[in-house]
Amino acid sequence: MLVAVGHAWEPLRDGSRTVTAFYTLVYAFHMPAFIVISGHFSRGFDGSPQRVKRLITGVAVPYVVFEVAYTLLTRWTDDAPDRDISLLDPLYLTWFLAALFIWRLTAPVWRLVRWPLPLALVVAMLATLSSAIGKDLALQRVLQFLPYFVLGLLLKPEHFRLVRRRAVRVAAVPVFAGALAVAHQVAPPNVYRWFFHDDSAVQLGAPAWYGPLMTLATFGCSLVLVACFLAWVPGRHTWFTVLGAATLYGYLLHGFVKQLAGPAHFYDQPWIHRPLGALVVTLVAALTVTLLCTSPVRRIFRWVVEPRAEWAFRRNGEGGRAAV
Repeated sequence: MLVAVGHAWEPLRDGSRTVTAFYTLVYAFHMPAFIVISGHFSRGFDGSPQRVKRLITGVAVPYVVFEVAYTLLTRWTDDAPDRDISLLDPLYLTWFLAALFIWRLTAPVWRLVRWPLPLALVVAMLATLSSAIGKDLALQRVLQFLPYFVLGLLLKPEHFRLVRRRAVRVAAVPVFAGALAVAHQVAPPNVYRWFFHDDSAVQLGAPAWYGPLMTLATFGCSLVLVACFLAWVPGRHTWFTVLGAATLYGYLLHGFVKQLAGPAHFYDQPWIHRPLGALVVTLVAALTVTLLCTSPVRRIFRWVVEPRAEWAFRRNGEGGRAAV
């Protein structure tokens, strides 16, 4: 939901310090939280055929399908009829699938090395020094967001229980309030770009040596906010608990709604850029992504988001018979 709301706020940033502050706050922790959780649920990946098969059907195939779909859509919405379909240059939000595919393949390596998190931080710091990494498979983001995935691999269920203590929940309130105040009053207008982890320091207009320092600074900031956010996650079963199993549907599908808002001139209305309009945009985005995670939507799009593709794989024992 936070991803969808953040995307919905993008056209409202100009001219609104408040929207920019909320945007900065959300981007400081929402993708790190998403990636930490993804790493935590990748702990069982061992490179076995069954795990690789699930990785292909659950990540690689949706990446190809949605990369092509988003390219075709943006040819119309962005008036770019000559835009090429390139599976090496993730478009819009498909970068996360490319990154998750790479991260999960490396999971056995991080369980093998002695100091996985410090090593991942060094990799992320070095990535900010180079402007030559390019956009292929969102490699800059793959490397810079890597520490969050590795952290998720290392976390155990008891670590999540620690942050859900009442004391942490209470402390999270002033922490978030303070972070929002800093984003509103102190932070430079474009500081949120550092939380995208999509460019080198030089590309962001800073000296190269800023990169490693900002990597550590943003990691520390994001880590605190992720802990505070997770402290508020309820432990009991609620009406929206079941939606958690379908977050990938909301993530992948809400981009189509956002892209269609341009040709529909949704953001051209003057009242949208006022406080009430920003509130309406927030509620519409939250409602939209919630609906996209419901059972009817899952039934319609399961074939593309969670394809089984059994026809593409050998049956158990088939490879052995062929070898004999």
